Parts: sequence; structure tokens; C-alpha cells
Amino acid sequence: MDKKVTIEELKQKVKTFCEERNWGQFHNPKELAIGISTEANELLQIFRFKSEKEMQELMNSERKTDVEEELADVLYFVLRFAQMNEIDLSTAIENKIEKNNKKYPLEKAKGCNKKYNEYK
Repeated sequence: MDKKVTIEELKQKVKTFCEERNWGQFHNPKELAIGISTEANELLQIFRFKSEKEMQELMNSERKTDVEEELADVLYFVLRFAQMNEIDLSTAIENKIEKNNKKYPLEKAKGCNKKYNEYK
């Protein structure tokens, strides 16, 4: 389904859901940023103290649904933040990738997990 639904369509679904509940009054940038962080941490909690093997087993079990739900919650808040603040996510990601291409050139970054300011 990812290949059939646009970001704009997802933003509209989230907008409709929120407007039907009159939640716009609660969705200022700070509250939405807190929502992104909170949901991201709930996703992280699922993996806390898990070994590589345990994480693989989790992702191949019924608990994968928990991961999907938390990931959806993160995306929900990202979409709502973008929709409420007129941010074009496609443009934002393109600009960020362009910027990161300069910070992480292939000849230095390929296969390396160091931050750009740690390259020698």
C-alpha cells in the first residue's frame, strides 16, 4: 500500500481524524514535537535490553504489531506537525539528503558509522 498512497493523502487522513475530534487546539508545534518524541521512545522501549537475536525473534513474532503501531504513532505526529505547519515533507527530505551528501561523502562514509565531524 505504501506505493499507492501519497504523503499528502496521509496528511489529509490525519487532518480529518483530528478535525473530527476538534484536536487542533492542542496541536501546537511544542505539543506535536513532544508527541513525536514520546512515541519514538515508546518504540525504543520495545527494543530496550534486547540482544540482536531477541530483536530478530521479536520482529518475526506477533510483537511486530507493537512495533508497527508505535511506528505509526511516530508517523502520525510527524504528518500532523507537517500538516499544521505547512511543511512539505518531500521537499524537506530532499533538502536534508542533499545536505547530508555533503556532510557524509561516499569516500568517507561508506560502511562507517562515525559522525561527519569524526572523520580523519
